[in-house]
Amino acid sequence: MQSYMRKNNLVLRKILLAIAIPILVYALAMLAIVVAGMRDDTAKADAAVVLGNRIEADGQPSDRLRARLDRALELYESGMVPLVIVSGGIGLEGFDEATVMRAYLMDHGIPADRVIADSEGVNTWSTARNAARILRERDLHSAYAVSQYFHVPRTRLAFRRFGIETVYGAHPRYFEWRDVYSTFREVAAYAVYSFRPLPDPAGPAV
Repeated sequence: MQSYMRKNNLVLRKILLAIAIPILVYALAMLAIVVAGMRDDTAKADAAVVLGNRIEADGQPSDRLRARLDRALELYESGMVPLVIVSGGIGLEGFDEATVMRAYLMDHGIPADRVIADSEGVNTWSTARNAARILRERDLHSAYAVSQYFHVPRTRLAFRRFGIETVYGAHPRYFEWRDVYSTFREVAAYAVYSFRPLPDPAGPAV
């Protein structure tokens, strides 16, 4: 009887260990993403790339998107970047995120020729591809990725994979409860972006 109980306890410990180890690894990966995303860089770069987000029904940036744009404004006004690229697609509300973002930055003092709108940045991968192309066309080599803290590490990874030589990160001081879920999701998303194949340079854009 005691031998049977010891065997059952050993099996139970193995099961618990098999469950605990992946959970611990995932939690450590989440922590690494938070730490990396919250640590803003302080170097000068050729451009800041702001990733799009929701536009309100009245055509104004959501609070989250406004916080990203204000962070890009800080970088521009402090002389950290001379150029801002705003990237987004057509949201559920029917607005072109990039156009709204560009108008916001211009309304807050950035000259029109210092803001480039990428209206085909429908996701992070597309934004990275388009930003890399825009920088190459202007012989520029470094950029800030401006997004929520949990999103910055994956964005930086995508930028590097598309050939941007030097990538920095900057996040807005804006937090919501859904950031917890988003951080959880980013672990898997980061892994996918690490191995996602790049499009064939000779083929059509994807």
